[in-house]
Amino acid sequence: MEIVVCIKQVPETRDVGVDQETGVLLREGVVSILNPFDLYALEAGIRLKERYGGRVTVISMGPPQAEAVIREAYMMGADRGFLLTDRAFAGADTLATALALAAGIEKIGTYDIIICGLQTTDGDTAQVGPGIAEILGLPHESNVLSVGGLVEGRLHLVRDGGATVDTVAVGLPCLITVSKAIGEPRLLSYRRKLAMAEAEVVHWAAQDLGKDVGMFGLKGSPTQVERIFAPEGLAGQEIWEGSPEELQARLGEKLRKLKFVGGDGL
Repeated sequence: MEIVVCIKQVPETRDVGVDQETGVLLREGVVSILNPFDLYALEAGIRLKERYGGRVTVISMGPPQAEAVIREAYMMGADRGFLLTDRAFAGADTLATALALAAGIEKIGTYDIIICGLQTTDGDTAQVGPGIAEILGLPHESNVLSVGGLVEGRLHLVRDGGATVDTVAVGLPCLITVSKAIGEPRLLSYRRKLAMAEAEVVHWAAQDLGKDVGMFGLKGSPTQVERIFAPEGLAGQEIWEGSPEELQARLGEKLRKLKFVGGDGL
């Protein structure tokens, strides 16, 4: 079984600056880690390999230093890795990111299952995984809670559908995005680190993907940021004391004064 897992290097903290003109995150000087949700995607992929055999390939997009998260994936059990790294990829929105990763996966070649973390901690959109699936024309399931078995070429899954929890079967090849319920990621293996110390991480630039470079990065991103601002902090707080009836009356008066409710309380 050929399993591809998409991973990403993200800032360790949410306290990251933003370029006021372009809306791009300023990552210089910020410690980066493997996106926590992608650890669960890796775990799901490695478990499938252990159960059915095959190979786990990881792919990421980022600056050259993002190779570190691919090395980390090797320590968990991934077999090979590819890094899309080029200034042409910088500033990509979710569509441009999905286009680049889909092109990279196509270049890798054969795959049976593509696995993504539900979302990334620096964007929280949960759009890239489904976007890759749509670009590649694959069936896909999001927010997968558990992976059952592979029966007659169909992968049995349990997914969180929001209002319902559903058991579904999806044909291969397919793409899934997994939640943290999929299973606790294993610890990094020092033996794997030694064994994979000389393993190659293949770097591809934008022109290596055989696509129009204009579809990647900031140039290929249809999402335009109009304005960036820090959320306003609380101006102050008040502590009220009194009976429930007194507090209810005072709260109603306060809400009317702030024009959150009308004069009739609605």
